Amino acid sequence: MIPRVDAKALLAGDPYAVDAVRRWAPEIGFITLYNTPISESHVRDVIKTYRAFFKLPADQKAQADMARTKANRGWGGAQSEQVDPDAHPDYKEVFDCGFEAPETGLRTYAPNLWPDQPERFRQTIEGYYNEACAFSVDVLGAIAGAIGEDESYFADKFDRPMALLRGNYYPERPEWAGEHDFGIAAHTDYGCLTLLATDGTPGLEVRTRDGDWLAVNTQPGEFIINFGEMLEMWTSGRVVATPHRVIGSSDERISVVLFFNPNHDTNVAPIGSHRTIRAVDHLQKRFDETYLHLQDKA
Repeated sequence: MIPRVDAKALLAGDPYAVDAVRRWAPEIGFITLYNTPISESHVRDVIKTYRAFFKLPADQKAQADMARTKANRGWGGAQSEQVDPDAHPDYKEVFDCGFEAPETGLRTYAPNLWPDQPERFRQTIEGYYNEACAFSVDVLGAIAGAIGEDESYFADKFDRPMALLRGNYYPERPEWAGEHDFGIAAHTDYGCLTLLATDGTPGLEVRTRDGDWLAVNTQPGEFIINFGEMLEMWTSGRVVATPHRVIGSSDERISVVLFFNPNHDTNVAPIGSHRTIRAVDHLQKRFDETYLHLQDKA
């Protein structure tokens, strides 16, 4: 069972909420949060905005096609990613944006690509991006405290975050789909903390320690939190990155995901190990393995 925790209580240091995080972090690595500072109406508006974009004709979406770039900014069409090399490319569409710092020359800080339609798309998505990043910083502080670190440990490492906001559109599962076809195949997230909102349509499944697949779903206004490979490494396994997937069904589905990652030059080697692993090196390597247009350019 995935724990359901009151976010306000967690951020206030409530012992019950903190203990839930302490117990689930090294076991399943997923939790759902309610009573958050991000309102249900705001989440529904963001989902509505992404839906309007994904319903545009392909030639309009292609104006922001990330396949023309060397980065993961803009629209990615169906089968533009492959998270599992043993499965077929994922049949979802995506729209990615993130923190911009093009002067660094790093692809993880690349300029965003924005479509002309729908109206106020950029304003809506950027507003949510900023709110979700602020909330994620607070959640990471609570997690640091729960695993025995100072709650401020992560605070100064996310002022130029390689944070990627993604709208996912999973169409109805096609009739031709077989056992190697997924909305997104089994994978672990690459970075630190993932903040996931959904439109309420089921689809996400998490692999348990005994190998079973457990369905996890929330309604708009509640969030699914999970950890990525970077944070598992950084905390020496005190939190875990757990495989998850979306097979797809007869219903289309939209999710909004913030992949919250630290500044590019943050050392994410295990705390106290005296090693150096730059966050950008880990993250860009995983992006290059996943986005098919980056593989082609390589």
